[in-house]
Amino acid sequence: MAATISASQFKARCLGLMDQVAASGEVLVITKNGRPVAELHPCSSPRRSSPFGLHPGLEIHGDVIAPLDAGWDVLA
Repeated sequence: MAATISASQFKARCLGLMDQVAASGEVLVITKNGRPVAELHPCSSPRRSSPFGLHPGLEIHGDVIAPLDAGWDVLA
């Protein structure tokens, strides 16, 4: 069973509770007037800072930074 905390207590202890949930892996249910309204749980996997991590199997061929040899006309 998940631990519960009132919204007012959660507001006062939010940062510490986030650290606790991240460390323990347990879900925390936040209640308002005794009724569950939200859940705080750890992320399932860390986000990658590289956009290439969002596309598994992506392969880059050639120099993607070098200018193109072909000329082009923007008004055509």
